[in-house]
Amino acid sequence: MTMSQIINNKSSFILEIGTEDLPARFLPLAIKQLGENTKAILTENQIQFSKIKTYGTPRRLVVIGEGVPRMQDDRIKEVYGPSRKVAYDENGNPTKAAIGFANSHGINVENLVIKKKDKGEYIVAIIEEKGKEIQEILPEVFKRIVLSIHLPKSMRWGNGNIRFARPIRWLMAFLNDEIINFEIDGIKCGNLTRGHRFLSPAAFQIKEIPTYKKLLANNYVIVDPEERKRIIIDRMDKILSSLDKKAVEDEELLETVINLVEYPVPVLATFPEKYLDLPKELLITVMKGHQKYFAVQGKDGMLSNYFVVISNTTKENSDTVKTGAERVIRARFEDAKFYYEEDSKKSLADRINDLRKVTFNERLGTLYEKTERIVKVAEFLADRTLPSSKDILLRAAWLAKTDLLTGVVREFPELQGVMGKYYALKNGETKEVANALEEQYLPAHSGGKLPESDIGSLLSISDKIDNIAGFFSIDLAPTGSEDPFALRRQALGILAIILNRTFEVTLNELVSKSLEPFQNLQGSAEIKGKILKFFKNRLENILLEQGYSTDIVQSALPLSSDIYLNQLKNRLDSLKRFKEKNEYNDFLTAIKRISNILPEKVTLPSFNEILLKEESEKMLAQKLDSITSILKESLDLKDYDSAINILTSLTDYINSFFDNVLVMDKDDNIRLNRLSLLNEVWKKASEVTDFSKLLPK
Repeated sequence: MTMSQIINNKSSFILEIGTEDLPARFLPLAIKQLGENTKAILTENQIQFSKIKTYGTPRRLVVIGEGVPRMQDDRIKEVYGPSRKVAYDENGNPTKAAIGFANSHGINVENLVIKKKDKGEYIVAIIEEKGKEIQEILPEVFKRIVLSIHLPKSMRWGNGNIRFARPIRWLMAFLNDEIINFEIDGIKCGNLTRGHRFLSPAAFQIKEIPTYKKLLANNYVIVDPEERKRIIIDRMDKILSSLDKKAVEDEELLETVINLVEYPVPVLATFPEKYLDLPKELLITVMKGHQKYFAVQGKDGMLSNYFVVISNTTKENSDTVKTGAERVIRARFEDAKFYYEEDSKKSLADRINDLRKVTFNERLGTLYEKTERIVKVAEFLADRTLPSSKDILLRAAWLAKTDLLTGVVREFPELQGVMGKYYALKNGETKEVANALEEQYLPAHSGGKLPESDIGSLLSISDKIDNIAGFFSIDLAPTGSEDPFALRRQALGILAIILNRTFEVTLNELVSKSLEPFQNLQGSAEIKGKILKFFKNRLENILLEQGYSTDIVQSALPLSSDIYLNQLKNRLDSLKRFKEKNEYNDFLTAIKRISNILPEKVTLPSFNEILLKEESEKMLAQKLDSITSILKESLDLKDYDSAINILTSLTDYINSFFDNVLVMDKDDNIRLNRLSLLNEVWKKASEVTDFSKLLPK
């Protein structure tokens, strides 16, 4: 215990869970859960703390708590008992029920209080619980922390009853320098930990928390993942800078490797230059996917024949690691070379008919049938947005799924599209077609890179909308957190592409076209509605993330299915500017008066000028007539600022109408006519947005 801890009467604790090697993908989640659960369990047990730090390696999970008091906080607990009617008789005297309740909680009956709960009144025992010494409660607290960690997969081992991601081999815990004794399923806690499995396998004692990390490092364990990350990056950069080269950036691979080793040592290795004739992405995928090696490139971005292995041993063993890695990577590259050369013997065009032999989905047919659907949507999109490049797009659409039949893609599915590009270029296809084959799968994730070409963008939309339409049609739409076909991501991808470009096609038209092959299914109109709603939900999130206020987004969303999406953003920008103007609130109040009085789900006839009696209603009708053509002209020109300004000129006329005209006249014809006039005003305003959804500023 340090001098500052003695003065402040604060303590520190450590808990280490030693395990068999945890999968790399589990470790970040386990460390996160350990931190969050520790804080929650300490708080629940009235144990204060100033800091919680968590660490982890494949063989251990560690939490250190600082600023912990020697005593648990006192607490006041309220325990509800019988209802007031049961607890007291008509004279207000306590009944046996009240007396028994008080006795069971060790308090006098006169100390019971009455509190309201739900719709009744109940007696309540106010119990003051004095805090216990931390040493007394930590064993149970630590048990709960260990058992609170739940990872995607767990197992039982030996004759034990608990489940964990991997077998627990040791437990270490103490408060300052005092061991916290507890036991989980026969595993007794102590102050022993273990070093690196091979470099320092013997157990050794930890006597104080401040020396814990240093002692582990002396035994070849870097317990802090961030420190392992710094070591890997710094030492790898140092090795490669002397060669004027750098590692291919790959944050996912880096995070994986950090969680695979306890003592990272980068080792430089090479492979024969002849393999550089293979596609760059294929080489990188082989190095990353199978071996977790870092590819190396020059400053010009060209791949080199160097690679870096992150070993889990000392520098003295580097030559052995290098020799083994080079032998393994040559064998892997030979396999890749064989697949690539075999694939190149048959063109993508010659594989189109082979798509008939591969099932896309049992209820949605073969890959050939999917390709036919993609071609139909692509043809529609080309006619609408890119007629001069229609032949190029259709060629790309026919070839889109052919690389799925190649050996390389069967071995490395993540290279779908990428290999299609390389094979297409080898087959003599145009660069536009080849690039589109790769770009059809973009964006790969929310916020990911978008296709750079129009052809690639349209092919990506065609493929993704067919997936959405197809799976919705066979009732396999996403539900809750379940989305096995990644349809949410694909919908976001379609929206991101369209918003990024100026394609003049509406969601309504796109969905209708994609559903044509499924028109024989029952409820096709209902399916279309579900898909459009699905898109609206995704679009709403995108627009909110782009900084538009909720009310502005909600006002424009009803139009999103029937207008071009780039126009939707222009409307939102105009509404945003309008909201800053002085006349905004006045117009909003006026137009909402109309929205509030119009009957729902009632079809109103066109208004008849002959039935207009009052001056104010005649003036409103005349004003509406005078702005109709110029409003249409502004909307046709996509000049939404002008359209809104034109609408605001109605403010005084609307207010005068409501101030001087009795809308709900006793005469049915007069009343309906006035409602019809207001409805015409509302319909004109709704061509810009749904003003009823906007909020006053």
